[in-house]
Amino acid sequence: MRLDLALAEKWVMPGSRVLDLGCGDGELLVHLRDNFAVRGYGVEIDADRITACISRGINVVEQNLNVGLGNLGDASFDTVIMTQALQAVEKPDVLLEDMLRVGREVIITFPNFAHWTTRFYLTFRGMMPVSEALPYTWYNTPNIHLCTFNDFDALCREKGIRVLDRIAVDGGQQGSVLARLFPNLFGEVAIYRLTR
Repeated sequence: MRLDLALAEKWVMPGSRVLDLGCGDGELLVHLRDNFAVRGYGVEIDADRITACISRGINVVEQNLNVGLGNLGDASFDTVIMTQALQAVEKPDVLLEDMLRVGREVIITFPNFAHWTTRFYLTFRGMMPVSEALPYTWYNTPNIHLCTFNDFDALCREKGIRVLDRIAVDGGQQGSVLARLFPNLFGEVAIYRLTR
């Protein structure tokens, strides 16, 4: 399991209700169900991944996150999780507000566009970077709203969102002293735990 998913599991209470947005094949929900008795639900748009979720016994709904979560009631879940998908939605700020309406806490991960390798790539190659965290070229990327730790922190302040925890990891999914001290420069992937 990716470290960002393993770290996220530490913030999920056993027996709680979890909504996983962009749940993929359900790997995280299966892990949380089998090890922490979590009642999990997934939202996914890819038909093959939905089929994989169903075969694993995961409750999943086919839905485009760009339409929001209006079909879910206020405070329906204890935790809403979205890993590596925030940068691919049309209105990340609106979806984040919706996630906090639906869940008591939100766990979210995204690639940090201010990582030193991205800066180096742009400075010396003069081209959009391609890396482990950002593996697409500029013309075929699903990432339409790239941000940094600083950008996300500013959004949280603007929206009155409280940051409970924040972790920076590198491409190998390892936390380092440098990533803890200077997350915007050395953190390749951001992992946040949020609430109102």
